Amino acid sequence: MDLRAELLKSIWYAFTALDVEKSGKVSKSQLKVLSHNLYTVLCIPHDPVALEEHFRDDDDGPVSSQGYMPYLNKYILDKVEEGAFVKENFDELCWTLTAKKNYKPDRNGNSIVSHQDAFKLWCLFNFLSEDKYPLVMVPDEVEYLLKKICTAMNVELNSCELDDYLSQEPQGQGGLTVWQFLDMVNSGRFLRGIEQEAVSMAVEEVYQEVIEDVLKQGYLWKKGQLRRNWSERWFTLKPSVLSYYMSEERKEKKGSIALDKHCCVEVLPDRDGKRCMFCVKTSSRTYEMSASDTRQRQEWTLAIQTAIRLQAEGKKSLHKDLKQKRREQREQREQRKAAKEEETQRLKQLQEEKERKLQELELLKEAQRQAEILLQEEEQRRRQQHEEMQRTLEIQLREAEQARASMQAEMVLKEAEAERQRKRILELEDMQERLQEALQQEVKARQDEESVRYAQARLLAEEEEKLKQLMKLKEEQEEYIIKTQREKQVLKQEMENKNKCLEEAQKQLEEVRVNRQRVDQDVMAAQRKLRQASTNVKHWNVQMNRLMHPIGPGDKRTNVSSGGFTGYQPILSRRDSSLKLKQKVEDKGSSPTRDNSKENVSNGGNSGMPPSTDADTMTTEPTN
Repeated sequence: MDLRAELLKSIWYAFTALDVEKSGKVSKSQLKVLSHNLYTVLCIPHDPVALEEHFRDDDDGPVSSQGYMPYLNKYILDKVEEGAFVKENFDELCWTLTAKKNYKPDRNGNSIVSHQDAFKLWCLFNFLSEDKYPLVMVPDEVEYLLKKICTAMNVELNSCELDDYLSQEPQGQGGLTVWQFLDMVNSGRFLRGIEQEAVSMAVEEVYQEVIEDVLKQGYLWKKGQLRRNWSERWFTLKPSVLSYYMSEERKEKKGSIALDKHCCVEVLPDRDGKRCMFCVKTSSRTYEMSASDTRQRQEWTLAIQTAIRLQAEGKKSLHKDLKQKRREQREQREQRKAAKEEETQRLKQLQEEKERKLQELELLKEAQRQAEILLQEEEQRRRQQHEEMQRTLEIQLREAEQARASMQAEMVLKEAEAERQRKRILELEDMQERLQEALQQEVKARQDEESVRYAQARLLAEEEEKLKQLMKLKEEQEEYIIKTQREKQVLKQEMENKNKCLEEAQKQLEEVRVNRQRVDQDVMAAQRKLRQASTNVKHWNVQMNRLMHPIGPGDKRTNVSSGGFTGYQPILSRRDSSLKLKQKVEDKGSSPTRDNSKENVSNGGNSGMPPSTDADTMTTEPTN
């Protein structure tokens, strides 16, 4: 059932509700209001002048449903886009219009269902009703819907009582209308002793399953992708997506899993303290989940497999497919019933023809018996006449001769009559043979029917054998899955070994880094010693220069300090500049390596400075 047919069913209720006089026509003002509301709930741009232009020639009178349909199709239904509006709001609009006029619950508050539950039952009725107007639900669909509601409440429906009720209810259209159905539910005949809250929960569950295409919903534990922790989420499964929320109120959506024909579901072994685990594999990610028990896991896996199968078959709704299959089965039953009735009628006609022919045969036999009786009576009378003629032969010879002539003529007539009777008997025997052939054909037809039944039984046996083969293939598949899981565990063990080796290598690398830092510290200490030595060399060179130019008699100390050591100033300036450059390099860069320290030592040696030990010997001599 496409979207247009679903919308037309609800609009039909709204149109008939506006038809107060039940004349099949509604005023234009009411149609304007209805069209405006339809534009609003279907999220279609408003076109207020379209209705006026469409019914420009019919301004004075009301509009029939046939006259409103072209406008409805052209300006509303042709512009509707699936998913662009909320279907529940549209149904609520039509229900509000029709319920005010037609739905009459018990004013004393003894109704089994509330007003909101009646709306949901109305939506379920529209979904399961036949695509014919006025809308009715066949008894099979009524029983199906009541069984779904009773199953949701863990109550068994009394089918015999339902059949009695349906047989007593007048069904002029071949089923129940929605108002008859709601009256039947509100009567409490089939939901006797059940609280209104339980009925409301059951109706809500069936509504979500059938109308909102919720295949299954409930709490599951889900493993996170980043933190890899387990969280309890409320999952809702539809044919195209598996959504999960914080709680069953479904106010805060945490994410969704898009399902297509490439997805699959697998059962996982227990681990990480979780049991009854399974996973859903998509093309981009694998989702791990845990159910409360084995039964829940099996129900979830079967439901997800059903959703994936629907996606692979290109079907959007499970219950639409089931409804179509039930309708096809009903049509096949009707066809078989009609064929059976036709066969029964044909057999009845053959039986009547056979009885008629048997009656004709009995009449012919009776006529033959009457003819034989008449012939016997005639023969007896003839013998009496013959005896009388013999007695009177001598007396009346001439009269006897005349009587003999007359008797001969009469015998000829009797023989002709007997010949006709013999021909009639032959015809009756031929007719009896034809009747026997007809009986043989009937026996042969019955034998052919038995052979067909035997062939049907053989086909059922072959189907059972194929089912066994399918179960065997399924067991082989499960063994292959177990083998794959074992190989996965072996690979996991190898990965753990490699991780251990990697951790050992990381420890060795840390040790190498610590040794390198220790060597860097040694190099920095050596550089500090080198700078100290350079400072000492500078100091002792000054002292040495002072000793090499002693102060003579009459010289001033100021002159010695200002110009007495002019020959050594370039050397000291160059040495100071090299030390400053070296300190700038050390401040800018990182800690130098051992090669840089060696190079600095060599540069210091080449600058003309004596070692620190030589400087000490040089300074000790003057002091002595």
